[in-house]
Formats: sequence, C-alpha cells, structure tokens
Amino acid sequence: MYAFRSGEIYWLGVNLPHVFKSDPSYFSPASRKKVQTLNIFFNVKGQLDSFFDLPEIKNLKNFLLNQQSGFKVPPQYSGDVAEKMLRIQNSTGVDQLIHFIELLKQLSSFHELQPLSSCAQPAAYSEHEGIRIGAIYNFIMQQYDKPITLEDVAKQAHMTPQAFCRYFKKHTLHTFVSFLNEVRINEACKKLTDGNYDSIATVAYNCGFNSITNFNRVFKSVTRKSPSEYVESYMANVASA
Repeated sequence: MYAFRSGEIYWLGVNLPHVFKSDPSYFSPASRKKVQTLNIFFNVKGQLDSFFDLPEIKNLKNFLLNQQSGFKVPPQYSGDVAEKMLRIQNSTGVDQLIHFIELLKQLSSFHELQPLSSCAQPAAYSEHEGIRIGAIYNFIMQQYDKPITLEDVAKQAHMTPQAFCRYFKKHTLHTFVSFLNEVRINEACKKLTDGNYDSIATVAYNCGFNSITNFNRVFKSVTRKSPSEYVESYMANVASA
C-alpha cells in the first residue's frame, strides 16, 4: 500500500494484493487531474514456462522466484527502466521478447532491494473475502490519521474484536496494530519526502501518532532507518538519478 509519485516504478509479485493511492486532490469534483500507468504482465508458469527452464535463463528465474514480495525500482534507475518498458510496449514479436529479457536482466542486477510487503507468501482470497478485506483496508486508509481502536475496525467488519483479530491475522498475516502502523508510516514517508512540513513531530502527529518517541521507534522498525536518515537517503538517490 503506497502513495505514488510520477515516474515511480514498482515490481509486484504473483497475486500480491496492493493499493496505490493518489492524493485526495485527484478525487475533488472539480479536479481535472488524471493518472496514467504502464503495466507489464507476464506469467512464468504460462507460455513462458519452458523458456525460463533454459539453463541460460536460470539466474533470471531465480530472481523472479525471490521477488514475490515486490520492490520499488531505485529512483536513480527509473528513467532507464521506463525506457525499456516503453520499448516493450512499442515493439512486437522477437524484438519485444528481446526487450523483455533486457528489462529483466537490468532489474535482476539491482542490489539490496527493500520488499514492498513484509508477508513472504500472499494469502489466498475468495471473492467474498477480498471484498470484506477491501472494506476494512479502505476504512483504515480513510481514518489512519485519527485515533482508531480495534473495536472501531471490528465494528466495520461486523465482528467481535476477538473474532476480528483472528480473521485479520489469518487473511493478511498482520496484526491490526502492525498493519495500521505500516499505513501511517507509508503516509509519513510521503510527507517527509515531499519536503512540505514544519517538523518531523508535525508529520508524526498528522499521521496518527500521539508520541514522537513512538513514531521514531515504529518508523525505524518499518523502514530500517530513522526519519532523518530516510529523508537523507531519498534525497541522495534523487540527486543521483
């Protein structure tokens, strides 16, 4: 679940549930803002199955199998990766396959990629469960900046708090608190890298944290960096792009 910016590129694993959020201004009745994306879908187990069994492609197949949790393309490589994606879109036949292999080859050369999801194996959803989980996600995403209790979310799912805890953990591999913290930290990362904030404490309080100490602790547990280190790393990557 990420708030995205223009030019960003994400790799998603097989059946990895995901939500990319536009700024609220895009949903204003008077807004003329639009979002365009380029998506490349492929199935390693489909018609490409025998191709990925070739010994020469072994390294690429291992890369694919190890990236089920997804990743964000480092900003310094986004332009080059985008160019390769456009070549795939604008070509056919053998040329398209060659450009596709070149794209995978470049992606597999990246090091120390941070997974988008902390879940190693995506949960399987029925259509009914997907709708129910989606409604829970939506409620949390709309209310993350306010005090949210377990009872509030359980009520949205028409469950007791105890039943909701079991259901949510089973279908998301997250506790309610860990999921809420990730949503809040994702929002904090966007605000921090936008640069339009008075202080880190202001960002923390605007994202639903009631303590700067707790914010710093949770931020580091999710991103593996302190807020200031995260901003410095992001700015360094943008400068080198």
